[in-house]
Amino acid sequence: MGRGELSKNERPRERLLAHGGEVLSDAELIATLLGTGTRGATALDVARELMASYGDLPSIGRVAVSDLASQRGLGPARACALAAALEIGRRAQAPRRRRHTVRCSWDIYAYYGPRLVHLNTECFFAMCLDAKHRVLRDARIVQGGLTSCLVLPREAYAPALQEGAVAVVFVHNHPSGDPTPSDDDLALTARLRKAGEVLGISLLDHLIVGEGRYVSLKDAGEL
Repeated sequence: MGRGELSKNERPRERLLAHGGEVLSDAELIATLLGTGTRGATALDVARELMASYGDLPSIGRVAVSDLASQRGLGPARACALAAALEIGRRAQAPRRRRHTVRCSWDIYAYYGPRLVHLNTECFFAMCLDAKHRVLRDARIVQGGLTSCLVLPREAYAPALQEGAVAVVFVHNHPSGDPTPSDDDLALTARLRKAGEVLGISLLDHLIVGEGRYVSLKDAGEL
């Protein structure tokens, strides 16, 4: 066995074929995606270095592709493949959007949580609903900075007007991981509620998503 090679029992692809993906570590899953190593290092070595640099898969998912490409053994093509795989994983956790129905705040969180938890900047979304509260469309309204984003009512309601929506839910993330609403969040919600009353579109909820948790302003009595 040459330098930089693994025995058959150590190779992630062979272990995946024999036992399934659930037995593989995060590093082994990355190594399977990479396929081959680089000079003097196996794909598993490269994957372990990546995990040592960033800690876990969610953290790697927050890294810019250009930064991943600079890691030893990756490069642009493999960095793009890794970023795409992580995005596929996030999307696979989300419910099938066209059939999603909003019955409570948890339904909203289940829809958006996996998509927002990795974001490093604050983003604001509108979920447009029909009379049975089924999703017609979800749209990103604006992407801001680390702590805030500027949201105008006319922009927030534009997708709902285009879809002929009866109701709307607004969602944004707090990159800090703490979903506690700020005074600005509460003031914005009040403005959006008034705008919805003028337009004849019901504002069902405004959800703030953090890391593994959320705050519903409806549940909190702010709507």
